[in-house]
Amino acid sequence: MSDEKDTPAGKEPQAEVRRLWTLYRTLSQELLKFIEKQDVDEFLALAAQRGKVVDGLKALPREVVEAYRVTLECQAIQQEIRPLDMQIVYKAKSWLNKSRRQNAMVRSYDLTTEHLNPLGNILNREF
Repeated sequence: MSDEKDTPAGKEPQAEVRRLWTLYRTLSQELLKFIEKQDVDEFLALAAQRGKVVDGLKALPREVVEAYRVTLECQAIQQEIRPLDMQIVYKAKSWLNKSRRQNAMVRSYDLTTEHLNPLGNILNREF
């Protein structure tokens, strides 16, 4: 990097923390978009990427991360992330419940031989 000469050694981890928090916010915005589209595969891929960002933050020195968290810049990012996370959790739970209901409904119509009464079932009976 050409910036290494101009940047003091203490600033480099601070820049990485800033980059990771910004990336976390961007991934949160993208997660919300894909859950609204019900694109589960892309949603899960983005969730995995966001998990790697969290791992990256955990790998940095704690004092550097904490020093950035108290800045106005980070607090503004966190204020943007909180409602996004709440919406993501709400929509994910809603999607999961809907999926479970649909799955249960499909299973309730399952008429395989293992579910049939051995004495016989009369499906259409006229009296």
